[in-house]
Amino acid sequence: MIRKLSFILIVFGFSAVIVRSQSFESSSDLFKRADGNSHTGKLNIIQDPALDTLMNRYILQYKNLEDLNGYAGMSGFRIQIYYGDNRDESSKIQADFMTKFKYISSYQQFAVPRYWKIKVGDFRTQTEATKQYLLINKAFPEAYIVPDFINFPDQNTK
Repeated sequence: MIRKLSFILIVFGFSAVIVRSQSFESSSDLFKRADGNSHTGKLNIIQDPALDTLMNRYILQYKNLEDLNGYAGMSGFRIQIYYGDNRDESSKIQADFMTKFKYISSYQQFAVPRYWKIKVGDFRTQTEATKQYLLINKAFPEAYIVPDFINFPDQNTK
């Protein structure tokens, strides 16, 4: 009997924590102007508060990723062409890639404990990455597509 009662109390405790953690927040709080401009209009949007919370979580997720990586970006894909513990070799492979594929950006990253990665491209979808992968794989057979945090695409090119 005591076990059942303690189990019920634990279940109610966890459910109370879960319900409490799903608070509704307004996205208007995220975009408040700090300059005190009085010449602003007002827009009323009537929507379900759950939608506002989902948008808020999405914005905060990318803000946290930006703080973690030190630059603005989004989730996407890159092609990893090197993974190893030799920095000189990774630099040579990156230079070789840059001479063969001038139009694709490359990134050298250090991974703990002591590995170097060379990732190339900023692809929003796996389809975009696959198109370039088919060309890159001929010159770098060890290449493969990886999900990564990419830079925002340049909107002025197409």
